[in-house]
Amino acid sequence: QVQLVESGGGLVQAGGSLRLSCTASGRSLRQSKLGWFRRAPGKEREFVAVLWRPTGATRYADSVKGRFAISRDDAKRTVYLQMDRLTPEDTAVYYCASGLISTMSVLTARAYSDWGQGTQVTVSS
Repeated sequence: QVQLVESGGGLVQAGGSLRLSCTASGRSLRQSKLGWFRRAPGKEREFVAVLWRPTGATRYADSVKGRFAISRDDAKRTVYLQMDRLTPEDTAVYYCASGLISTMSVLTARAYSDWGQGTQVTVSS
């Protein structure tokens, strides 16, 4: 199994930017997808973005389209989430995740088998 560690969270003013990183160690498979989820206070964990490793294709939640971008650096075994024009509604604990490509919807947490511990993002108004 792969181990994932997030970093880059913090406090930022509305309209600002942050870049989250997720670094993997241990074994990982090429036929997998890399995702970002978030959990805001009092809310369910929600899908943010995903990148399919075989093709580099990406998909985003409607709430972050045009503002967030997921990318990867395979040499560093790291996936990034660039977050621009942040709003207080983006405040949440952000988690990176990986899982084998399957028929399960990538919008659901159950489609991912390995998770990081999360990093806090707080956006002030």
